[in-house]
Amino acid sequence: MTSTVTYLGDLRTRATHLQSGEVILTDAPLDNQGKGEAFSPTDLCATSLASCILTIMGIHARDHQIDMQGTTAHVQKIMVADPDRRISQIDLEIRMPTKLWTEEEKDVLVQAAASCPVCRSLHPALIIRKTITWPE
Repeated sequence: MTSTVTYLGDLRTRATHLQSGEVILTDAPLDNQGKGEAFSPTDLCATSLASCILTIMGIHARDHQIDMQGTTAHVQKIMVADPDRRISQIDLEIRMPTKLWTEEEKDVLVQAAASCPVCRSLHPALIIRKTITWPE
């Protein structure tokens, strides 16, 4: 097993990662009867995509002795309600830290970002717009 998720009431859950004991709380968003006091489950979905991309990039960076520490991903999740409430689009801007990047390093990291297992697991109708911003 990976985790245990407990419903706490009032549209809140507590997810416990069994191997580490780490805990994530979720709350329904304001636009879906919640308080918006924690990540919503759909926030976690979009955030997991960004986290996975950075992790896969990090694996390839380590394998190629590339320092990408400080890279950030800015996540925008867009919901629709018609016909059913769902995530329709995720926009990701991956901002690389300031340093002199070689074309080889860029190629390695761009290819790595394209091999994210979370992205491959999401429904093909979900629009994912991903940009990587390299410092000038």
